[in-house]
Amino acid sequence: AKNTAKTRITLIDFNFIYLAMTVTIKKIVLPIGILLIMVSCSVNRNLQTTNTNQHPAATTIQKHSRPSQPIGFKTGADNYESYLTLLKDTKVGIVSNQTGILTNRTHLVDFLVANQINVLKIFAPEHGFRGTADAGELIIDGKDTRTGLPIISLYGDNKKPKTEQLEGIDILVFDIQDVGARFYTYISTLHYVMEACAENNIQLIVLDRPNPNGFIIDGPILEKEFTSFVGMHPVPVLYGMTIGEYAQMINGEKWLKNEVQCALKVIPCLNYDRNASYHLSEKPSPNLPNDQAINLYASLCFFEGTNVSVGRGTEKQFQVYGSPFLPQSGFSFTPEPNIGAKEPMHKGKICYGEDLSSIETVNQIELKWLLKAYNSTEDKTKFFIPFFTKLAGTKVLQQQIEEGLSERKIKKSWRLGLEQFKETRKKYLIY
Repeated sequence: AKNTAKTRITLIDFNFIYLAMTVTIKKIVLPIGILLIMVSCSVNRNLQTTNTNQHPAATTIQKHSRPSQPIGFKTGADNYESYLTLLKDTKVGIVSNQTGILTNRTHLVDFLVANQINVLKIFAPEHGFRGTADAGELIIDGKDTRTGLPIISLYGDNKKPKTEQLEGIDILVFDIQDVGARFYTYISTLHYVMEACAENNIQLIVLDRPNPNGFIIDGPILEKEFTSFVGMHPVPVLYGMTIGEYAQMINGEKWLKNEVQCALKVIPCLNYDRNASYHLSEKPSPNLPNDQAINLYASLCFFEGTNVSVGRGTEKQFQVYGSPFLPQSGFSFTPEPNIGAKEPMHKGKICYGEDLSSIETVNQIELKWLLKAYNSTEDKTKFFIPFFTKLAGTKVLQQQIEEGLSERKIKKSWRLGLEQFKETRKKYLIY
């Protein structure tokens, strides 16, 4: 009986304790938990709003992660077993700039001189041999301080090597890192070098390098009447070829003057995958400072034909866009003179726009920023400048934008030209 009584008392005590705990949870713990959840949601919303203001387009592009280059990858320059023997006992000219380096950071010119190759001259493209000049800046001839070799500029009035400049040269070696965009002028330099070689019976060796945008084929095809130094061939803005493959296409399609062809040899990259990522260890030009700028270059370069800045005169060139004529927003920048932009557009003026420096890799030409800027500009008659048609390679793109066509409809108009180009491109692919 005593045990039964104790059991009943214990059960009563337990029930009382359980009831008290339940009341406590309902009245104190549960409200606190709900309050914490509400605070957490509010914080998350604020963080999301803050991030959106800082990077307005950050959530609009899907991530496209790509693997690194395969083990054993080498550039054409590093594939020196394939070209050193070709240069022995010959007189050599080099077409290169600061990107013409081997994996160990040795410049091609220094490497060849160290290997007893008889280098006579250096030819330098836009931005100069060391790659520090502004876009479009006049480059004067000079001497390489390390080797004492003469440097001849292939820009300005001397885009094509003259016969007297090539005198005594048996072979020209071309080694410049391209970024795969039609209006990036290194392929125009390549064109004129090939033409000069064909006319002067000089062999051309191209040391191939990866195209960091080699996985993309997109944009309007250049129309012949809009041929210029920022667009010399009937190809899309992004053509998805290495510079060696592109050289073969120039030759094979007979795009040189009078349809001449040069004696061309491409030293290929080894174990190269065009669909894998490729990091440039050296800036290809002053205003393409990193992989993000290189990836966005083809999409943002259209702004160079408008009154909108692409960040020249800042530390985020081709990673931002903005103008004093766009509505005030959560992001702004003020261009000031710096290396590669002595007189940047809108110098000293506040430019409103977007910061794209942290968005994910794009896998096509994005027109949405161009369309947004145009539609947000109050005086649209001052938005475009004549240079836009040279960049686009056609008058049609400006007309489509002014008529209010959507990005989808504009891109639909490119399809036939792109499909035809892909068929031509196939003939010259190495990888």
